[in-house]
Amino acid sequence: MAAQHATFGLAPATRAGAVLSNGAYEVHRDFLDFIVDGRPLLLRLADLDAVSPLAADLGPSLFTAHVRRLLLEEEAPLAGGRYVLYGCPECEGLECGAVTAVIERDGADIVWRDFAWQTGEAADLARDGYPGIGPFRFHGAQYRAELERLLADGGPAPGAAAARRVLLVGQRVALPARLAAALRGIGIGAEISRDAAGASPDELRSYGAVAFGSAMGEAERAAVRAAFAAAGSSAVFVDLPVPVVPLLVALVEQALDRCPQDQRLLLRLAAVRGEVTLAAAAPCRVRVTAYRLDRLSRTRTAELFAGQVAAGTHRLAVDAGATKGKAYVVARSGGSVLAAAVAEA
Repeated sequence: MAAQHATFGLAPATRAGAVLSNGAYEVHRDFLDFIVDGRPLLLRLADLDAVSPLAADLGPSLFTAHVRRLLLEEEAPLAGGRYVLYGCPECEGLECGAVTAVIERDGADIVWRDFAWQTGEAADLARDGYPGIGPFRFHGAQYRAELERLLADGGPAPGAAAARRVLLVGQRVALPARLAAALRGIGIGAEISRDAAGASPDELRSYGAVAFGSAMGEAERAAVRAAFAAAGSSAVFVDLPVPVVPLLVALVEQALDRCPQDQRLLLRLAAVRGEVTLAAAAPCRVRVTAYRLDRLSRTRTAELFAGQVAAGTHRLAVDAGATKGKAYVVARSGGSVLAAAVAEA
C-alpha cells in the first residue's frame, strides 16, 4: 500500500443536461467532485458520465447520510467494505454501473483502494478494476475536516440552488416558453420576464444565468444587466440567437457551468465550415452535433462526430453541408458541454 500521502478536497462540478435529437432528456446535476492531489478524480477516470453521491439536489437527510458514510460513521453499503464514489446521473442505480472503492482506516489515515466499475453486489477487480488509479492515502484530519465542513454548512455548497435557476428575458412568448419547458424537464428552474424591473435583489441573486431573446434591444439588455449588477448578482448573461431549443439548452448549460477551467474535461470549441476544433483535458468520448436553420427557417440537425479523442487539441473534419449558413455546433463529453457558432472560413 502506498506510503505517500495524497491531498483530499472537494469542488463544485456539473453534469450538464440536454435535450437529445430524439426528444429525450438528460438531467442536469450539480454535485461535489473529489479533488485528489489537486485534480478531480472524475477526470482521472476520463470517459465517464457520472456524479458523486454529494449531489446538490438530494434532500438534507440523504446528503448527510452519504457524507457520514464517507466519514466511515456508517456501514459500507456494498460487500467487502466498498463505497460508491460515482453513479448514474439519471437514476443512481447500481444496475447502471458505478465506480466503487474500498474505504478504510489505517491508523490515523484514510485509504481509498481497489477502484472498480461495479454493476452488482460483488466487484470483479481483474475484469473491471481501474489499474493505475490509487491507492490513495489521506491524512485523516484533513480528510475529516473537508467532509465535516459539509455537515456544518448543512449542504453541498452555497449558491447551489441559484446555479440551477435561469431567467429568460424576451419580448416574444413562444420561444421562451418552449425553452423554459425544456430546462424544467432536465431539472433547471426557469422563469420568463420582459425585464428585471421591480424584482427584489434577493430574487435577482437567485438566478445563475440570464438569457436574452434575439428581439431584445441593447438598451433593454443594459437595463437588465444594471439591475442584476445593483443586486450583487453573479449571474452569467447569454444570448438566444436562433429558435432551436436543444442548442439553446446547451448555451444555457454552458453559462451555468461554474467548474474551474483547470477542472473541466472539455476546454475549448471552435468551428468553421467543414472543420471543428476541440480541446480536451483528458482522453474521452466526444459527441459533436450541428444545428442550423435552412432557407425556410426550418431546424436541421446533424451528428458530426462521435468517438474517442486523446487529451489535447484536435481538428475534426466534418460535413461542410451541415455547417453552412447560420450554424452552431455543440460538443458533449462526460456531462460537459460547449457550444459555438460556426464562423465564416
